Amino acid sequence: QVQLVESGGGLVQAGGSLRLSCVASGAIFRINAMGWFRQALGTQRDLVARISSGGATSYADSVKGRFIISRNNAKNMVYLEMNSLKPEDTAVYYCSASDQSGNTWLGQGTRVTVSS
Repeated sequence: QVQLVESGGGLVQAGGSLRLSCVASGAIFRINAMGWFRQALGTQRDLVARISSGGATSYADSVKGRFIISRNNAKNMVYLEMNSLKPEDTAVYYCSASDQSGNTWLGQGTRVTVSS
């Protein structure tokens, strides 16, 4: 099993920035890709950004050009730099890790609230 713990959420005004962090522990040798999901109230959980073990990144269209995902394999950490935040970015953000078999683990989530 892989355990994931997120930090860095909070309240920010529209146009502001936040940086989310996530540290992985446990069976970290199994981890291939890492990423961030988010779930706003009353909606499904959606993938926001993903980064492969080699550093290739992909983003949801709604955050392209504003969010940057990165990872530090030596520290077993993944980050999400969020810029130009909008009220519609308000959600609980979940760190994810997956292995080559497609097993996926999620953290407990960190809440991000963007005020207008």
